[in-house]
Amino acid sequence: MKRKKVLSIMMTAVLTASVIAGCGSKAKTQDSKNDSSVEITDEKTAAASGDALKDLPEKIGDGEVKASPEMYSGIDLSEHKTVNITLIGDIPNAWDKVLSLTNEYLEPFNTDVEVNFLSWSDYQQMYPLTLTGGQVDLIFTAPWCYMYTEAAKGSFYVIDKDFIETNMPLTNKYQAPESWDETTVSGQIVAVPSNQASAMGKIVAIRQDIADKYGISSLDSWDDYMNFAKTVAEKETPESGVYALAAAGDNNELWDVYRQQEDTFLALDSDYFDLMFDYKEGELPEASDIKLVYETDLFKNYAHDMKELADAGAWSRSALTNTVTDDDAFGNLQGASIAWNGSVFTYIKQAEQTDGVKGAAYDLTKNNLVGCEAYSNNDMAIAAGTADPARAAMVLDLIKCDTYLNHLWILGIEDEHYTLNDAGEYTETDAAGDFAAYAVSASWAIKNGDLSEAGSDPRETAITDGWEDRVVSNPTITFVFDDSSVADYKAAVSAVLNDYVPMLELGLVDDVNGTIDQMVKECYDSGLQTVMDEFSRQYDEWKATR
Repeated sequence: MKRKKVLSIMMTAVLTASVIAGCGSKAKTQDSKNDSSVEITDEKTAAASGDALKDLPEKIGDGEVKASPEMYSGIDLSEHKTVNITLIGDIPNAWDKVLSLTNEYLEPFNTDVEVNFLSWSDYQQMYPLTLTGGQVDLIFTAPWCYMYTEAAKGSFYVIDKDFIETNMPLTNKYQAPESWDETTVSGQIVAVPSNQASAMGKIVAIRQDIADKYGISSLDSWDDYMNFAKTVAEKETPESGVYALAAAGDNNELWDVYRQQEDTFLALDSDYFDLMFDYKEGELPEASDIKLVYETDLFKNYAHDMKELADAGAWSRSALTNTVTDDDAFGNLQGASIAWNGSVFTYIKQAEQTDGVKGAAYDLTKNNLVGCEAYSNNDMAIAAGTADPARAAMVLDLIKCDTYLNHLWILGIEDEHYTLNDAGEYTETDAAGDFAAYAVSASWAIKNGDLSEAGSDPRETAITDGWEDRVVSNPTITFVFDDSSVADYKAAVSAVLNDYVPMLELGLVDDVNGTIDQMVKECYDSGLQTVMDEFSRQYDEWKATR
């Protein structure tokens, strides 16, 4: 379940504006189709849409954005149509009610939506099948969720600025211009990115009550975390059954904490096919500096630490096949730690609902950079097989930018799942368990940066305030690798990595070095060098334009 946690709550929107403002690419769009000056050819359509838009706030967050059918005068709405949307993740308990309100709101647009969820346990198998054989108009995607591989197969409908201006007028008005670079492959926009770039510092949350029990007052370094995990495995797990970390599937989130110690960025983040480089301030890396993660000493050292923890009993020997996420296990008091970003505080609060439980979160890399979540880390794409791309685009435009629908899909039903104060900050109610903030994957792709939670946990603020001067944008963020010419080789290498990486990250191997060596050999036997040569060629061409 790689990178699932980005996901689960999306930073809970409590970062300060100054931290968020430090994120995001500043690169300019290069392809002429991405030139925002492109005009709609139908002047009457343009005028009609423009008149409907003229009274809207200048930017989202400055007031209510309410859409009307007149804004979509370039789309034929005379016939009622259903837009089928595919999302990944679990279905909130209150989803049927949220969907009913959505469709009620869409009645003036002569449209309704149906939504299919691919669960965390089977989305990796079902996602490609859904695009080839399912009825889908809109689908959640991301670099970690098949965006590049499916784009290379032609699974997504290609859009340009003319299409956006005609069919997505609100997105055209409000979307950050620099964000489009991140979903542009070979000059073609293959998905619509989120409209918020957030600081993505990696932190560790622990059961502080358990730490206190064994004389561990705080964690200040990776070595401190190792000591905590081994202490829990030795002393607590035999007594209470609580694992140091109730791992499930892999330990990729903990790996991201670990590699933050070395100021690294990913130049390619594609399932487990990750290419990494060491960040040097003000410099773009050379192609030769970008390495397959698993060929680095950094990952090898991490894998040794993971074996040490696995051998100590820090997590279950069945962790590879566990279906309960480490997040949920922590919140349910089955695990004593988790790792990721600000979303960990959601699970800390869940755990602390039990008397006597006390949580804490620690930044183990206070002297290192804090990376930004890319705009493209969560996206929505129009499926190539849709019968009506314009209608699908309209629905996406509405849930992205219309205040009512956007908040409905992100927070649930106002006064039932959340309340808003006079400052526009939300507070989840006791019923939020039926629809938690950022509970569905679409919400991560349609966030605009206008929502923040009231009464932010001061423990989180203490950490995120320390990020402000350390935020760095990945200098390669606007480089997108078009793997279409080497897709078969890349798929073969990915298959090898999917076999080996999870068990290495969980330390469930007898010989770390030997297993890594065998994995890397099989990668090269499967065509890794061919993929790397093509990556380097494209990267050098891109770098020459910087």
